[in-house]
Amino acid sequence: MEPIFPIYTADLFPPLYRELEDLLGRLQPADWDRPTVARAWRVRDVVAHLLDGDLRKLSAYRDGHLLTPGEPLRSYEDLVAFLNRLNSEWVAVTRRFSPGLLTELLAFTAPRVCELMAVLPPHEQSLFAVDWAGESESENWLDIGREYTERWHHQMQIRDAVGAPGLLDWRWLGPLLDLSLRALPHAYREVPAPAGTALVIQVTGEGVRAWSLVREDAGWRLWRGPAPRPSASVTLEGDCAWRLLFNALPPDEARQRMRIEGDASLAEALLAARSVMVLGADGG
Repeated sequence: MEPIFPIYTADLFPPLYRELEDLLGRLQPADWDRPTVARAWRVRDVVAHLLDGDLRKLSAYRDGHLLTPGEPLRSYEDLVAFLNRLNSEWVAVTRRFSPGLLTELLAFTAPRVCELMAVLPPHEQSLFAVDWAGESESENWLDIGREYTERWHHQMQIRDAVGAPGLLDWRWLGPLLDLSLRALPHAYREVPAPAGTALVIQVTGEGVRAWSLVREDAGWRLWRGPAPRPSASVTLEGDCAWRLLFNALPPDEARQRMRIEGDASLAEALLAARSVMVLGADGG
């Protein structure tokens, strides 16, 4: 095992946007209305949401324009409700936009977001904490990583909906998992276990990569690599891992797609862990 260190993903934004541009350029008119795993959102709605993420990021980080909620956000539930409202309002408005215009607007925002990500000081405090990782303050490198996971998994929702090949090679999936699995210590915070208890998560794809969640005196801690004598281990494919962590796979289906060895009860909190801001874990 080795400690989890910061991971830097700013250089992944330009090629990820190029993949998106190529994907959108190949969509047929009917593809834009195909349903996605993002529940009520169709492909065009996911594309609009990606545009919204770009515009919000540029407004806040580049221009210092911060949107304040109308009332205090006193809880995680309040924050999720606020974000859901912003998302639904934007998607409703952008249904007036043509697919061509949405594509053109993304072509405008993409290079500006790439430039922003490249110049943000990675170890300065970000404007917004990564709540799903249990942080009240985050450094820019983790916030940039969150933005990478957002853009990657929404592009995957589009690819899934239209039957396009996924971005599942380790160039993309390795950083994604290393970032998104940082949700686990927070997801396991209420799970009691004696010190030394370890859960190994093995993800298959181009070989096998492993992470270990270990109970220490101060709480659960994530490590890279397999613990030598785990209490339980979970093995799942990369496609299953991203769908689970990004709320695109119901827990019952995820349980059927993974192999659990040892104390199966230790895997229950993993089935509910999410690397996005959602309430509940029922898929979608």
